[in-house]
Amino acid sequence: MPRMAVSMGWICMAIAVTASLCGCLSRSPYQSMTSSSVLPADRSAYYKPLPHEAPGLTAVPSQQPAVANAGPAIASGNTSGLTLVSTSPSPDASNFPAVPRSTVATPDLGHIYGRTVQSDDRDRNPIIVIPGVLGSRLVDSQTGQIVWGEFGGDSINPASSGGARLIALPMSEAKPLVSLTDYVRPAGTLDALEIRVLGIPFQINAYRDLLTTLGVGGYRDEKSNLANINYGDQSYSSFQFDYDWRRDNVENARRLHAFILEKKKYVEAERRERHGKDFEPVRFDIVAHSMGGLVARYYLEYGAADLPADGSTPSVTWAGAENVARLVVIATPNAGSLDAVTNLVQGETLSRFLPKYEAAILGTMPSLYQLLPRSRHRPVITDGDHRAVDIMDPKVWLRFRWGLMDPRQQVVLRDLLPNVGDPNVRQRIAFDHLTKCLNRARSFHAALDVPAKPPAGTTIHLIAGDAHPTTTQLRVDNRGGLTVAAWQPGDGKVSRPSALMDERYSDGVKWTPRLVTPIAWSNVNFLFADHLGLTSDPGFADNILFLLLESPH
Repeated sequence: MPRMAVSMGWICMAIAVTASLCGCLSRSPYQSMTSSSVLPADRSAYYKPLPHEAPGLTAVPSQQPAVANAGPAIASGNTSGLTLVSTSPSPDASNFPAVPRSTVATPDLGHIYGRTVQSDDRDRNPIIVIPGVLGSRLVDSQTGQIVWGEFGGDSINPASSGGARLIALPMSEAKPLVSLTDYVRPAGTLDALEIRVLGIPFQINAYRDLLTTLGVGGYRDEKSNLANINYGDQSYSSFQFDYDWRRDNVENARRLHAFILEKKKYVEAERRERHGKDFEPVRFDIVAHSMGGLVARYYLEYGAADLPADGSTPSVTWAGAENVARLVVIATPNAGSLDAVTNLVQGETLSRFLPKYEAAILGTMPSLYQLLPRSRHRPVITDGDHRAVDIMDPKVWLRFRWGLMDPRQQVVLRDLLPNVGDPNVRQRIAFDHLTKCLNRARSFHAALDVPAKPPAGTTIHLIAGDAHPTTTQLRVDNRGGLTVAAWQPGDGKVSRPSALMDERYSDGVKWTPRLVTPIAWSNVNFLFADHLGLTSDPGFADNILFLLLESPH
């Protein structure tokens, strides 16, 4: 019995770790240093107290975590931060207000789209799926060791010197970002994340729901292992674009161009074999999640072109539209995310049982700076006078000792730069890298923010969340400490205004009832799930299958 009790104890601990990681992934892989769920005083009026606190009600933890320094308590009869649920076996119905009974049900997608899936639609566009940040497995091409995509086993430990150097990108004063390469390569998208805790394997579905939905629609590829789907005599090509999510998004957009040309040639050959020459020119529908939407948007607007070397804003050419008919972006931070600020400033811990990814490690990755919010939207303000802080200015990071400029990160920098013995030289190299990343991010933002309407035959669609409080403003004190100052509805990671790229929130812009955005959305759908949960929402599956399978071209 004691041995059994010990075994059960280890299993319970492993389950707890997995539950913690599930929480991380379901709310996005990167968590901010404070909760993204905040209720400032000016929002408290919207929250009504519960009508009754009847016998038989037990307090259970709310799904929204508590926030340190979040401001005054909620002005409500229930100020405990707990949600009340009934545990009484026979509650008295007279104690509760009458509410209409929910009629929500899950649609039978097979019944709705089965006939369409099995029809001979030879002109249906093949699909390319692009995951977000952390959504591609990374492997050391020299050793085969997993750098990202598995915890435990043969995966790296970012707390070790060797592990830190593998997951971080190189830094050098003498080279541009594009030349700072290593031997780490993408090795497939993460439909599921492998985790080993105490030697026990666990699996967390990451993009499997999205791939399953597309599989129901008849889109399949050789990388997916989706059973119980009847494709009839028809199957339509689907491709997963894996990429090194640490690197510059423009680099990955240029890789996407080469990927599209390769797959286009393949699809043309398949159609020629099936149908002869009787088919329309091959174009793709792209379904992109989170940061993948930024990669896809850049490709659509500029094709394989690089950003101008002089830092000027390019003219939109829509060079990628020749190969793309529809772009569907899901939970994409078109105006950035405050999580990028907090992760670059202080690093990230996915779970208390797992090692931390230090700020100096994350600070080597250009893509994360390209997830920063626009300074004109006032994402960070000073404590006291509430002046906007230009978070794209490297001197601001030096002043507040953020990220790579934090003296406490010298231990990590010593691991990342083992051949540099002088700490002052290491700091100089880190500041140079920070400056290059921020300048590149500013140019990337400017390119995406140019107002432009896609040519006829190409459409852009948005699916976003707006039911979870999402941090949109931080307050910085004189020592560089950050606290949450404001929130907006969103998916817990990406706010509604950011997904829409809503310029009504720009500094000095007068608010108007109608949306002001540089992106010419063809349509927008809002769901009530969190950042990663959007793709498992039944509403998502139904709407995206209609768009891809049945909506008119």
